[in-house]
Amino acid sequence: MALTVQHKDKVFGVGDRVKVIQNVREGDKTRLQAFEGRVIAIKGKEADKTITVRRIGAHKIGIERIFPLSSPAYEKIEVVREGLSGVRHAKLYYTRGKSSREIEKIYARAARKGIKVAAKAKPRARKTKSKAKKVVKKSTK
Repeated sequence: MALTVQHKDKVFGVGDRVKVIQNVREGDKTRLQAFEGRVIAIKGKEADKTITVRRIGAHKIGIERIFPLSSPAYEKIEVVREGLSGVRHAKLYYTRGKSSREIEKIYARAARKGIKVAAKAKPRARKTKSKAKKVVKKSTK
């Protein structure tokens, strides 16, 4: 169970948001196409390593693609957003059924772990609402 992988000179891991740029051949022409999503799994050993990248497409449909890293078709892989330090599992299959708000907790954990202890903000004092008691005067007649 690998948490990180290296492609050419770039190191990334499970939970990172990556952009995979690949060469696509259509007839006699070639062009570059990007697929951006979250790495949810890294499988294999050495030359047979693959990564599974998931993104949400049109009409909120999940799209997953498996990229073999040894293939020469991939131009480069860019890390868009780091989330590895917020990951608690090697495979993030559980994120398939979660909303984007719930998945954002991974990045929130990564951001919290990135902050040094000395740089933490001081806790603010709680504001309490004082309830004023109404004084009712009885009239004497």
